[in-house]
Amino acid sequence: MNLPLHLGWLGVLEATLIAFAVGVLCLLAWRWIALRAGWPQSRAIGWACVCAVAIAAGIDSWNLFYLGVVRLESPLYARIALAKMHDADSLGTRVFMEWCGALAGVVAGWVLARGRGPAPGE
Repeated sequence: MNLPLHLGWLGVLEATLIAFAVGVLCLLAWRWIALRAGWPQSRAIGWACVCAVAIAAGIDSWNLFYLGVVRLESPLYARIALAKMHDADSLGTRVFMEWCGALAGVVAGWVLARGRGPAPGE
């Protein structure tokens, strides 16, 4: 996410709440699409999970993957890579919490939407 978040745990919590909201919105959008297309509810939940994680945690997940895979052969390359990241000290925690927040948002959206109208595939 390219938002001006705080550093440390406060930034992690902000990113988690944003990911939660994205998860709820993705589930509601995919549920609407599934109702129109006649898909089962499981397909809407699955695509909502994929989209929520990609939207909410995509950039940070890529940065974490990049640090783990790319060989940073000199301190200069490491400094350049870390300078492009927001709060590199809390990157792993932020990625984990964004994934958890996005998936929890999908579950919360499913619980909220369960009582409103027929489920897809019914």
